[in-house]
Amino acid sequence: MNLNNNIFSKILIPVDGSPNSMKAINYAIDLADKYKSELLALHVLYSQSGFAFHKETVAGAITSSSLNDLNLDAKQEAEKWFEEINKRAEEKKVQIKTEVVFTVISIVEGILTYAEKENINLIIIGSKGKSGWKKLIVGSVASGISTYAHCPILIVK
Repeated sequence: MNLNNNIFSKILIPVDGSPNSMKAINYAIDLADKYKSELLALHVLYSQSGFAFHKETVAGAITSSSLNDLNLDAKQEAEKWFEEINKRAEEKKVQIKTEVVFTVISIVEGILTYAEKENINLIIIGSKGKSGWKKLIVGSVASGISTYAHCPILIVK
């Protein structure tokens, strides 16, 4: 049990740059402010079987440099989101840690593993991310998180 009795001492917000993901940030910052929580923003890079198709390679052939370029591009894109998130958090005087992690299993697995490792008390996630279909109320990542997480989840629509 947390010594300061704060049930939400560590809040995780997975981000992918989607509108719902960025909307969820506002909820995370407000709750972190209210509960004086540590806030962690996470972007998970996923590559099936450790490889990814890179548009710059001939016929999708993977080289270590093309894979590194792809990871660098994705990290740089995440840094733009983190910059916006940091501005929003700063306005509320909320401290936030941002991190990019890589997984070869699934985005859900990457988020859940990180959440358990960091002893997260609450995960706040957008209902649909970049891969979401308009027909779905809850996207596959949010659904997987809500099914398998060890802690409470807040899904933001």
